[in-house]
Amino acid sequence: MFDRNQAVALWHKYNESESLWHHALSVEAVMRHFAALYGEDVEYWGLVGLLHDIDWEKYPEEHCRKAPEILKEIGADDDFIHAVCSHGWSICTDVEPVKKMEKVLFTIDELTGLVTATALMRPEKMNGITVKSVKKKWSSKGFAAGVNRDIITKGAELLGEELPFIIDNTIKGMTGIAKDIGLWVEEA
Repeated sequence: MFDRNQAVALWHKYNESESLWHHALSVEAVMRHFAALYGEDVEYWGLVGLLHDIDWEKYPEEHCRKAPEILKEIGADDDFIHAVCSHGWSICTDVEPVKKMEKVLFTIDELTGLVTATALMRPEKMNGITVKSVKKKWSSKGFAAGVNRDIITKGAELLGEELPFIIDNTIKGMTGIAKDIGLWVEEA
């Protein structure tokens, strides 16, 4: 199994965008948080989160279809590749999320974008962000219009979890890395 340093090097080989890097870090952190919550392999789940969009920047038209070839460069196994590809289920691939880890990734990928957008609208960013503040923005159709709320809802159903629980734990996962992704304001 490859380590995080190898994963980071692979990510930077295929991606340059700072916002995409922040998204990768966000998804990694949230995946780690949910893995700990569910008693699963935190490192493995985190690496899946970090590399989930490995092919997005260079191959957007082949998203989730170019990933297997790229991930094999560092020896990713079939389970890892399936997990990465499954986050695009019903969007750009027919690889269905089956395992709990895959269902979490499918659900929180879009949600991290909504939490980020919500935080960016607040002077205090991630400091003190709540489920209520995210849900309020959820309801605003024009806000973060690129975030597919139906995917998040579908993922919550797949997981058998309530949306507030998922939002709360996504916030908790992202709060831990808020400084790294430019979403933390130092208190005076």
